[in-house]
Amino acid sequence: MIRTRRARIVATLGPASNSAATVLALAEAGADVFRLNFSHGSHEDHAASLGYVREAEAALQRPLGVLGDLQGPKLRLGDFEKGEITLQDGQAFRLDLDEKDGDERRVGMPHPEIFAALKPGEHILIDDGRARLKVTACGRDYADTVAVGEATLSNHKGVNLPGLTLPLSALTAKDRADLAFALRIGVDWIALSFVQRADDMAELRRLVQGRAAVLAKIEKPAALGRLDEILDLCDGVMVARGDLGVEMDPWEVPVVQKALVRAARLRGIPVIVATQMLESMRDSPTPTRAEASDVANAVYEGADAVMLSAETAAGKFPAESVTMMDHIIERVESDPHWPEIMDAEHGGEIEDDATDSMIAAARRAADAGSTICIAVYTATGKSALRLARRRPLQAMLALTPEINTARRLALLWGAEPRVTVHPDSVENMTEIAISIATGIGLVGPGERMLILAGMPFGAPGAANILRLAHAPR
Repeated sequence: MIRTRRARIVATLGPASNSAATVLALAEAGADVFRLNFSHGSHEDHAASLGYVREAEAALQRPLGVLGDLQGPKLRLGDFEKGEITLQDGQAFRLDLDEKDGDERRVGMPHPEIFAALKPGEHILIDDGRARLKVTACGRDYADTVAVGEATLSNHKGVNLPGLTLPLSALTAKDRADLAFALRIGVDWIALSFVQRADDMAELRRLVQGRAAVLAKIEKPAALGRLDEILDLCDGVMVARGDLGVEMDPWEVPVVQKALVRAARLRGIPVIVATQMLESMRDSPTPTRAEASDVANAVYEGADAVMLSAETAAGKFPAESVTMMDHIIERVESDPHWPEIMDAEHGGEIEDDATDSMIAAARRAADAGSTICIAVYTATGKSALRLARRRPLQAMLALTPEINTARRLALLWGAEPRVTVHPDSVENMTEIAISIATGIGLVGPGERMLILAGMPFGAPGAANILRLAHAPR
């Protein structure tokens, strides 16, 4: 099975998709990478889901990626005596570290790091911004606030602090346990939630030790001011618009999305656009027109992947959601204006070294002739990443001896990853590339392809060979 589209689809697994048959159906419908959301489900659930993905991979004979998404620090209120209260506009209310049940005057918030960062005038958002409190006075163990508008508060509702960088690690004790488990069962990508600073990603990299690719979820405005240093430590990035949309004004989020996609493309790392892309398909077999446009816009921007969350994890139409997303992507990519719009969104070119120059030459050579496919040999995936950064319109066959590399590349724009042996000569390199490209239907009889590789074969390093070849008639 090959994909005729370039943008990839990430599908979240959950109660609605926790069977081998459903996972296979999602892969057949177009899912390229499967997300295990460690905010929900047990380790046993996630191990079973990963097993279903590997079964689907074997059935389709196409590498599929698995992304383990760590929950991150969840800031929440304590309990109320009556379970819920309603504050009127301007009503005084205290947050503190007392564990006693709350009432109309106060409630516990068991996060001393919040009180350490608060200042008078700051706003505290509760329940995804549905309630807002303004801080009037604060100390190491309390914050006096007033309600901004009518505010309903209830047990364990989430807390957001727009604009604040909290003195806490993005990795909780639960995250560390989940990370160790995810690496043990063999996920391909690890996503870190609520990244605020480069140190968060550095800590994750130290723990992962190269056993998976690492991805930053950008959902805190504080991360935007440190984006370059965060991306320096990332193998990929996710535009996580849920919490980002809570902590920022809604009209800012589309601008931030474009900036993040552009920054990732410029660096040549995969970027996922996520959250509520086809949200109405949780309960409906068709999306709204606005949702379809949202997916289309991410494709026009040149995002590597678009993600389904509750639609496939808990919705009534998981396979239909993937199929719909697949149709939207294919329709955009058939638009004759799509390439120029996508190229305009790139934001510039970088030629770091001779390898980039070689890859630029491959792109120009492919565009100049009737090239159908560009095959790139890659041990670690870096050559494929550099080629994909230039968004070639020809099919891109990524050939690697490493199954882990192939699975990670399932997230990459336009890449058709396949596992093969190291070639032992230029002739063997050509034979393998032509055989695989024709075998999976990327190249037809007599059609031309370009082959990009590096010598010595089998050693990670710079691509330094560019060869033109034709499939046999």
